[in-house]
Amino acid sequence: MAEAKRVVIHEDDVGMSHGANTAFVELSKHGSCSSGSVMVPCPWFPEAAAIAVDDPGLDLGVHLTLTSEQVPYRWRPLTAPPHSAGLTDELGYFFPDVPRARKADPAAVEKELRAQVDTALAAGIDPTHLDAHMGTAQMPEFTAIFRQLGKDYGLPVLLVQDLSRYNPASYAGPLDTARYDAQVAEARAEREPVFEIVHETPWGRKADAETAYREIFAAIGPGLTFLSLHFNAPGDFEAINPRDAWVRTEEYALFRGPKIAEWVSEFGIEVIGMRGLRDELRGRQ
Repeated sequence: MAEAKRVVIHEDDVGMSHGANTAFVELSKHGSCSSGSVMVPCPWFPEAAAIAVDDPGLDLGVHLTLTSEQVPYRWRPLTAPPHSAGLTDELGYFFPDVPRARKADPAAVEKELRAQVDTALAAGIDPTHLDAHMGTAQMPEFTAIFRQLGKDYGLPVLLVQDLSRYNPASYAGPLDTARYDAQVAEARAEREPVFEIVHETPWGRKADAETAYREIFAAIGPGLTFLSLHFNAPGDFEAINPRDAWVRTEEYALFRGPKIAEWVSEFGIEVIGMRGLRDELRGRQ
């Protein structure tokens, strides 16, 4: 019997903006978003936390954050590390890019990431998983910390079997994946979920949205697939990033229509959330 095509349709960057928060709620109820993750250091985190408390059925994890890439819209670590820890620029904000963030002191990184999970818990969120903004916490320097956080909190973490095929690898700088690959092998041995592939928002697409996203759904193969998407309702991201906001708002517009359900049926896809993977993982512990 052929292996099922199990797909998490995920919204990254919940908490970055009000429009991301409202899109997450709307599309979750619409059935075209099955999970999301919240950026705890961002300004709109309190609203996202309140939404999650009011509707505990929402599938919401923590989008572990070590970078702040929007200009001039920025955010800082929760732990106020010294500049010498390598987590922040001269003004105390996270670096905007992954190569500099990868140079941070691992002990400072672990302290910050734990603070983000603990803050989400203190705000009343029942997190379903951990993933990583711009892939930074998944990089080889931090993969062991990332997995250990999952173990300590009883949460699945987003691991993809081939880091070189993961979009953050395209802007992360030189990569020796040996440490990452070792963690993936350990995860498989311990029956933790490992995704075959992560498809991300097609940032540089030339085709119209329907054509571009249909190609993504058509390419989904057997096993676990993670769609790393970035829905945003219109109205605020245009001020945060005027040049690229259209990618997020057009993605949101497409997913609030009928096409996603049609493609799920056409391509024989089973849409799952991260809560189910969390419950499976905890059931084996």
